[in-house]
Amino acid sequence: MVIVFGSINLDLIFPVPRIPAPGETVLTASVRSEPGGKGANQAVAAARDGAKVAMAGAVGRDTIAETALSLLKATGVDLTRVAESETGTGCASVMVDPSGANAIAVGSGANLAAQQSQIEDALLTPDTILLLQMEVTAAETEALIHRAHARGVRIVLNLAPAAALPEAALRKSHLLTVNQTESAWLAAHLGCGDSAAALHARLGVAIVRTLGGDGLEAASDEGVTVLPAHRIVPADTTAAGDCFVGVLAAALDRGATLNEALERGTAAAALCCMKPGSQTSLPLAAETDAFLTKAAANGRR
Repeated sequence: MVIVFGSINLDLIFPVPRIPAPGETVLTASVRSEPGGKGANQAVAAARDGAKVAMAGAVGRDTIAETALSLLKATGVDLTRVAESETGTGCASVMVDPSGANAIAVGSGANLAAQQSQIEDALLTPDTILLLQMEVTAAETEALIHRAHARGVRIVLNLAPAAALPEAALRKSHLLTVNQTESAWLAAHLGCGDSAAALHARLGVAIVRTLGGDGLEAASDEGVTVLPAHRIVPADTTAAGDCFVGVLAAALDRGATLNEALERGTAAAALCCMKPGSQTSLPLAAETDAFLTKAAANGRR
Protein backbone atom coordinates (compact mmCIF):
# COMPACT_ATOMS: atom_id res chain seq x y z
CA MET A 1 0.00 0.00 0.00
CA VAL A 2 1.13 3.58 -0.71
CA ILE A 3 0.17 6.24 1.84
CA VAL A 4 0.44 9.83 0.63
CA PHE A 5 0.58 12.76 3.05
CA GLY A 6 0.51 15.94 1.05
CA SER A 7 -1.22 18.74 -0.80
CA ILE A 8 -4.55 18.81 -2.60
CA ASN A 9 -5.15 21.76 -4.93
CA LEU A 10 -7.27 23.05 -7.72
CA ASP A 11 -5.08 24.05 -10.67
CA LEU A 12 -5.93 26.98 -12.94
CA ILE A 13 -4.02 26.32 -16.15
CA PHE A 14 -3.16 29.14 -18.56
CA PRO A 15 -1.72 28.16 -21.97
CA VAL A 16 0.38 31.25 -22.72
CA PRO A 17 2.47 32.21 -25.77
CA ARG A 18 5.40 32.80 -23.40
CA ILE A 19 6.05 32.83 -19.66
CA PRO A 20 5.63 36.47 -18.51
CA ALA A 21 8.68 38.46 -17.47
CA PRO A 22 8.51 40.31 -14.11
CA GLY A 23 5.91 43.06 -14.40
CA GLU A 24 4.60 41.80 -17.76
CA THR A 25 1.01 40.81 -18.54
CA VAL A 26 0.55 38.12 -21.18
CA LEU A 27 -2.91 37.52 -22.59
CA THR A 28 -4.21 34.06 -23.42
CA ALA A 29 -7.44 33.00 -25.06
CA SER A 30 -8.52 30.46 -22.44
CA VAL A 31 -8.06 29.00 -18.99
CA ARG A 32 -9.09 25.62 -17.64
CA SER A 33 -9.27 24.13 -14.16
CA GLU A 34 -8.49 20.62 -12.98
CA PRO A 35 -7.37 18.82 -9.83
CA GLY A 36 -3.74 19.22 -8.77
CA GLY A 37 -1.35 19.51 -5.84
CA LYS A 38 1.84 17.48 -5.52
CA GLY A 39 0.40 15.08 -2.99
CA ALA A 40 -2.80 14.47 -4.92
CA ASN A 41 -0.96 14.20 -8.25
CA GLN A 42 1.39 11.57 -6.86
CA ALA A 43 -1.49 9.67 -5.26
CA VAL A 44 -3.39 9.55 -8.57
CA ALA A 45 -0.23 8.57 -10.47
CA ALA A 46 0.42 5.68 -8.08
CA ALA A 47 -3.21 4.54 -8.17
CA ARG A 48 -3.38 4.68 -11.97
CA ASP A 49 -0.26 2.53 -12.03
CA GLY A 50 -2.09 -0.10 -9.99
CA ALA A 51 -1.19 0.65 -6.37
CA LYS A 52 -3.64 0.66 -3.49
CA VAL A 53 -3.40 4.26 -2.26
CA ALA A 54 -4.59 6.19 0.81
CA MET A 55 -4.43 10.00 0.82
CA ALA A 56 -4.10 12.20 3.91
CA GLY A 57 -4.36 15.98 3.58
CA ALA A 58 -6.88 18.80 3.88
CA VAL A 59 -9.30 20.78 1.75
CA GLY A 60 -11.57 23.71 2.52
CA ARG A 61 -15.32 23.76 3.00
CA ASP A 62 -15.75 25.56 -0.31
CA THR A 63 -17.03 25.05 -3.81
CA ILE A 64 -13.69 24.06 -5.31
CA ALA A 65 -12.95 21.21 -2.90
CA GLU A 66 -15.16 18.78 -4.82
CA THR A 67 -13.28 19.43 -8.04
CA ALA A 68 -9.92 19.20 -6.28
CA LEU A 69 -10.88 15.73 -4.98
CA SER A 70 -12.67 14.49 -8.10
CA LEU A 71 -9.91 12.48 -9.78
CA LEU A 72 -8.68 11.06 -6.48
CA LYS A 73 -12.21 9.71 -6.01
CA ALA A 74 -12.48 8.51 -9.60
CA THR A 75 -9.16 6.65 -9.33
CA GLY A 76 -10.22 4.84 -6.17
CA VAL A 77 -7.87 6.56 -3.72
CA ASP A 78 -8.97 6.14 -0.08
CA LEU A 79 -9.92 9.65 1.11
CA THR A 80 -11.10 8.83 4.63
CA ARG A 81 -8.03 10.64 6.01
CA VAL A 82 -8.66 13.91 4.16
CA ALA A 83 -9.78 16.59 6.61
CA GLU A 84 -11.90 19.69 6.05
CA SER A 85 -10.59 23.09 7.11
CA GLU A 86 -12.16 26.52 7.51
CA THR A 87 -9.30 27.77 5.30
CA GLY A 88 -9.97 27.65 1.56
CA THR A 89 -8.83 24.75 -0.60
CA GLY A 90 -5.32 25.17 -2.00
CA CYS A 91 -5.09 26.65 -5.47
CA ALA A 92 -2.32 26.91 -8.07
CA SER A 93 -1.84 29.13 -11.11
CA VAL A 94 -0.01 27.21 -13.83
CA MET A 95 1.30 28.99 -16.94
CA VAL A 96 2.40 26.71 -19.79
CA ASP A 97 4.17 27.90 -22.94
CA PRO A 98 4.11 26.19 -26.38
CA SER A 99 7.29 24.22 -25.59
CA GLY A 100 5.69 22.69 -22.49
CA ALA A 101 7.72 24.75 -20.01
CA ASN A 102 5.80 26.13 -17.06
CA ALA A 103 5.77 28.62 -14.19
CA ILE A 104 3.64 27.91 -11.12
CA ALA A 105 2.42 29.89 -8.11
CA VAL A 106 0.64 28.06 -5.29
CA GLY A 107 -1.71 29.39 -2.62
CA SER A 108 -1.38 26.76 0.13
CA GLY A 109 -4.70 27.37 1.86
CA ALA A 110 -6.06 24.30 3.65
CA ASN A 111 -2.88 22.32 2.91
CA LEU A 112 -1.29 24.07 5.87
CA ALA A 113 -3.97 22.56 8.12
CA ALA A 114 -3.01 18.96 7.26
CA GLN A 115 -1.76 17.07 10.32
CA GLN A 116 0.32 13.92 10.44
CA SER A 117 -1.95 12.58 13.20
CA GLN A 118 -4.58 11.99 10.49
CA ILE A 119 -2.58 8.83 9.69
CA GLU A 120 -3.06 6.27 12.45
CA ASP A 121 -0.22 4.07 13.68
CA ALA A 122 -2.01 0.93 12.48
CA LEU A 123 -1.51 2.06 8.88
CA LEU A 124 2.23 2.53 9.32
CA THR A 125 3.79 -0.90 8.78
CA PRO A 126 6.84 -2.33 7.00
CA ASP A 127 4.48 -3.40 4.20
CA THR A 128 3.62 0.20 3.30
CA ILE A 129 5.36 3.01 1.48
CA LEU A 130 4.90 6.53 2.83
CA LEU A 131 5.11 9.16 0.09
CA LEU A 132 5.83 12.75 1.15
CA GLN A 133 6.41 16.14 -0.48
CA MET A 134 6.92 19.66 0.85
CA GLU A 135 3.61 21.43 0.14
CA VAL A 136 2.26 20.86 3.64
CA THR A 137 3.74 22.13 6.91
CA ALA A 138 7.35 20.95 7.25
CA ALA A 139 7.00 20.28 10.98
CA GLU A 140 4.13 17.86 10.32
CA THR A 141 6.14 16.10 7.63
CA GLU A 142 9.13 15.81 9.95
CA ALA A 143 7.03 14.37 12.76
CA LEU A 144 5.51 11.80 10.40
CA ILE A 145 8.95 10.76 9.14
CA HIS A 146 10.08 10.01 12.70
CA ARG A 147 6.87 8.08 13.48
CA ALA A 148 7.01 6.08 10.27
CA HIS A 149 10.71 5.29 10.54
CA ALA A 150 10.23 3.95 14.06
CA ARG A 151 7.61 1.54 12.69
CA GLY A 152 9.74 0.29 9.79
CA VAL A 153 7.88 2.08 7.00
CA ARG A 154 9.68 2.65 3.68
CA ILE A 155 9.70 6.43 3.23
CA VAL A 156 9.92 8.13 -0.17
CA LEU A 157 10.50 11.87 0.28
CA ASN A 158 10.14 14.18 -2.70
CA LEU A 159 11.86 17.35 -1.47
CA ALA A 160 9.67 19.57 -3.64
CA PRO A 161 9.44 22.45 -3.48
CA ALA A 162 12.82 22.67 -1.76
CA ALA A 163 12.42 23.46 1.93
CA ALA A 164 14.37 22.84 5.09
CA LEU A 165 14.01 19.62 7.06
CA PRO A 166 16.43 18.64 9.83
CA GLU A 167 19.18 16.36 8.60
CA ALA A 168 18.06 13.69 11.06
CA ALA A 169 14.73 13.52 9.24
CA LEU A 170 16.34 13.40 5.79
CA ARG A 171 18.51 10.48 6.92
CA LYS A 172 15.42 8.47 7.89
CA SER A 173 14.12 8.44 4.32
CA HIS A 174 14.37 5.21 2.33
CA LEU A 175 14.60 7.24 -0.88
CA LEU A 176 14.98 10.99 -1.46
CA THR A 177 14.01 12.44 -4.85
CA VAL A 178 15.00 15.90 -6.10
CA ASN A 179 15.17 17.77 -9.39
CA GLN A 180 18.13 19.92 -10.40
CA THR A 181 16.87 23.05 -8.66
CA GLU A 182 16.10 21.13 -5.49
CA SER A 183 19.40 19.25 -5.50
CA ALA A 184 21.31 22.53 -5.83
CA TRP A 185 19.35 23.99 -2.92
CA LEU A 186 19.86 20.88 -0.78
CA ALA A 187 23.58 20.70 -1.56
CA ALA A 188 24.04 24.33 -0.50
CA HIS A 189 22.02 23.63 2.65
CA LEU A 190 24.18 20.60 3.52
CA GLY A 191 27.52 21.92 2.27
CA CYS A 192 28.20 19.20 -0.31
CA GLY A 193 28.07 18.61 -4.05
CA ASP A 194 24.69 18.43 -5.76
CA SER A 195 25.16 15.18 -7.69
CA ALA A 196 23.21 12.12 -6.62
CA ALA A 197 26.47 10.47 -5.56
CA ALA A 198 27.53 13.44 -3.42
CA LEU A 199 24.14 13.72 -1.73
CA HIS A 200 24.09 9.97 -1.08
CA ALA A 201 27.55 10.13 0.46
CA ARG A 202 26.45 13.03 2.68
CA LEU A 203 23.11 11.62 3.85
CA GLY A 204 23.56 7.87 3.53
CA VAL A 205 20.17 7.36 1.84
CA ALA A 206 19.28 6.49 -1.74
CA ILE A 207 19.06 9.62 -3.92
CA VAL A 208 17.27 10.10 -7.23
CA ARG A 209 18.11 13.35 -9.05
CA THR A 210 15.91 14.04 -12.07
CA LEU A 211 17.40 16.04 -14.93
CA GLY A 212 14.40 16.89 -17.11
CA GLY A 213 15.12 16.09 -20.75
CA ASP A 214 18.50 14.64 -19.77
CA GLY A 215 16.96 11.82 -17.74
CA LEU A 216 18.12 11.09 -14.20
CA GLU A 217 20.93 9.91 -11.99
CA ALA A 218 20.52 7.78 -8.89
CA ALA A 219 22.93 6.77 -6.15
CA SER A 220 22.52 4.16 -3.44
CA ASP A 221 24.64 1.60 -1.62
CA GLU A 222 24.45 -0.47 -4.82
CA GLY A 223 26.19 2.24 -6.87
CA VAL A 224 25.30 4.98 -9.35
CA THR A 225 22.72 4.64 -12.13
CA VAL A 226 22.38 7.04 -15.08
CA LEU A 227 19.16 6.75 -17.06
CA PRO A 228 18.50 8.82 -20.20
CA ALA A 229 15.10 10.34 -20.87
CA HIS A 230 12.88 8.94 -23.59
CA ARG A 231 12.86 11.04 -26.76
CA ILE A 232 9.47 12.73 -27.01
CA VAL A 233 7.90 16.01 -28.08
CA PRO A 234 6.55 17.51 -24.82
CA ALA A 235 3.17 19.23 -24.69
CA ASP A 236 3.15 20.09 -20.98
CA THR A 237 5.69 19.18 -18.28
CA THR A 238 3.58 20.39 -15.33
CA ALA A 239 2.86 17.01 -13.72
CA ALA A 240 5.84 15.05 -15.03
CA GLY A 241 7.81 15.13 -11.79
CA ASP A 242 4.81 14.07 -9.72
CA CYS A 243 4.00 11.34 -12.23
CA PHE A 244 7.53 9.99 -11.99
CA VAL A 245 7.52 9.93 -8.18
CA GLY A 246 4.05 8.40 -7.88
CA VAL A 247 4.78 5.61 -10.36
CA LEU A 248 8.20 5.04 -8.77
CA ALA A 249 6.49 4.52 -5.39
CA ALA A 250 3.88 2.21 -6.91
CA ALA A 251 6.55 0.06 -8.55
CA LEU A 252 8.57 -0.17 -5.33
CA ASP A 253 5.39 -1.14 -3.48
CA ARG A 254 4.96 -4.07 -5.90
CA GLY A 255 8.49 -5.27 -5.12
CA ALA A 256 10.41 -3.78 -8.08
CA THR A 257 14.10 -3.06 -7.69
CA LEU A 258 15.12 0.59 -7.62
CA ASN A 259 16.42 0.41 -11.20
CA GLU A 260 13.19 -1.26 -12.41
CA ALA A 261 11.13 1.40 -10.64
CA LEU A 262 13.24 4.19 -12.14
CA GLU A 263 12.74 2.81 -15.65
CA ARG A 264 8.98 2.58 -15.17
CA GLY A 265 8.75 6.04 -13.62
CA THR A 266 10.74 7.54 -16.47
CA ALA A 267 8.45 5.95 -19.05
CA ALA A 268 5.31 7.16 -17.26
CA ALA A 269 6.72 10.68 -16.99
CA ALA A 270 7.43 10.71 -20.73
CA LEU A 271 3.83 9.77 -21.43
CA CYS A 272 2.65 12.44 -19.00
CA CYS A 273 4.65 15.13 -20.82
CA MET A 274 2.94 14.27 -24.10
CA LYS A 275 -0.49 15.35 -22.80
CA PRO A 276 -1.60 18.77 -21.53
CA GLY A 277 -2.85 19.10 -17.98
CA SER A 278 -2.07 18.10 -14.40
CA GLN A 279 -3.80 14.98 -13.09
CA THR A 280 -5.59 14.37 -16.40
CA SER A 281 -2.20 13.77 -18.06
CA LEU A 282 -1.20 10.92 -15.72
CA PRO A 283 -1.03 7.58 -17.59
CA LEU A 284 -2.74 4.29 -16.78
CA ALA A 285 -0.64 1.21 -16.06
CA ALA A 286 -1.54 -0.34 -19.41
CA GLU A 287 -0.31 2.76 -21.25
CA THR A 288 3.02 2.62 -19.42
CA ASP A 289 3.31 -1.12 -20.09
CA ALA A 290 2.77 -0.52 -23.82
CA PHE A 291 5.26 2.35 -23.87
CA LEU A 292 7.92 0.20 -22.16
CA THR A 293 7.27 -2.68 -24.58
CA LYS A 294 7.70 -0.38 -27.56
CA ALA A 295 10.84 1.16 -26.04
CA ALA A 296 12.32 -2.29 -25.48
CA ALA A 297 11.59 -3.22 -29.10
CA ASN A 298 13.49 -0.11 -30.16
CA GLY A 299 16.51 -1.04 -28.09
CA ARG A 300 15.75 0.68 -24.79
CA ARG A 301 16.22 -1.69 -21.88
